[in-house]
Amino acid sequence: MPRMFVSCPHFLVADVRRAAEYYRDKLGFRIIGYFFEEPPVFGMVDRDGAEIHLRRADDGLKGSNRERVGDALDCYIRVKDVEALHAEFVAKGADIIEPPTLRIYGMKEIEVRDLDGFVTCFGQDMEGS
Repeated sequence: MPRMFVSCPHFLVADVRRAAEYYRDKLGFRIIGYFFEEPPVFGMVDRDGAEIHLRRADDGLKGSNRERVGDALDCYIRVKDVEALHAEFVAKGADIIEPPTLRIYGMKEIEVRDLDGFVTCFGQDMEGS
């Protein structure tokens, strides 16, 4: 039976290198690589199997779902120990827009905004921890 195991959001960004370095320096991701041109038009970052693809938005088309719907997310990543992750992000100066918050559906979540305004939510299942 076919099995899906990884989903990679694809963000349109102003500057691929700058975006990837933010994910590395502020959120602890590893830069997998830059591709196709110099300056790069595409890059990939990952952390523990959570991968994000970054594509340069040459035509100005970019922006977070949050710009269209006030509580929308661009990416959701399930994690273990969201409190420790939050402390790490604070120490690195990440743009945290919501600290750890326990939701009615049993997830404890933090929301982080990147340089291009994309909002990623990191959530821990508190009921199934």
